[in-house]
Amino acid sequence: MSVQPPDTLEAKTELAQHQDDPPPIEVKGLISAFGDHIIHDGLDLTVKSGEVLGVVGGSGAGKSVLLNTIIGLKIPDGGTIKVFGRDINRSSDDQLAVIERRWGVLFQNGALFSNLTVRENVAAPFFEHTDMPRADIYELADLKIGLTGLPPHAGDLKPAELSGGMRKRAALARALALDPDLLFLDEPTSGLDPISAGAFDELIRDLSESLGLTVFMITHDLDSLYAICDRIAVIADKKVVASGTIPELKKSPHPWIQEYFNGPRGRAAATSQAAAPEGAV
Repeated sequence: MSVQPPDTLEAKTELAQHQDDPPPIEVKGLISAFGDHIIHDGLDLTVKSGEVLGVVGGSGAGKSVLLNTIIGLKIPDGGTIKVFGRDINRSSDDQLAVIERRWGVLFQNGALFSNLTVRENVAAPFFEHTDMPRADIYELADLKIGLTGLPPHAGDLKPAELSGGMRKRAALARALALDPDLLFLDEPTSGLDPISAGAFDELIRDLSESLGLTVFMITHDLDSLYAICDRIAVIADKKVVASGTIPELKKSPHPWIQEYFNGPRGRAAATSQAAAPEGAV
């Protein structure tokens, strides 16, 4: 009789403990509109616990609108959005505060406070959501800054004094401040050179694995999709038209999916990933 290795047994035990938990994100029948312009019409999407989900779609498909609606920055015009099993549009302020502490958000431009240092930016969620002493908050902020690979002196710098890659890492440190279970990323490698983008992909992958994060990532970067995503959801025709792994999506007859994954850039990304050493980004 074969004996399972301890890590497999531990993983299965953990899975059994959480198999009845609601999914981190469950969107059903979402309708989003700006006036007469309908963005989403009956969109359904479920994000599984512990996965890195990439969300792709053409310009104007509503990727960022979906993220903003999930986190409550936009009120849906129809349908339901549940985060950790709770309808965010039918929750009290206190209930929403509990949910918001369980997610972190990295917006496309970082959205750092320009007049604050990196340390003060990362400390902001602690001041907003906790009553911890100031000294303890700044100590934790420094830990988060180090977690994202920034040098210790970066905490004293203002966002304008950082490179693009460092600003992304500073914004990520702030998103991770309260040890969230769910991380939202909006075009995290946008504006980065290929080397910096690859390093950021590797950081996200390592953090998702070591911290057990569920990641909802909007991206157009095919290299990122190949490197770190467990599954990809495609938004087109005002809804999620397909979801699955890249090999599964490549079999889809949808014209946008075919052009995206089997077009020249898609083939280049696939070739690059195939040529990368095992375990490398």
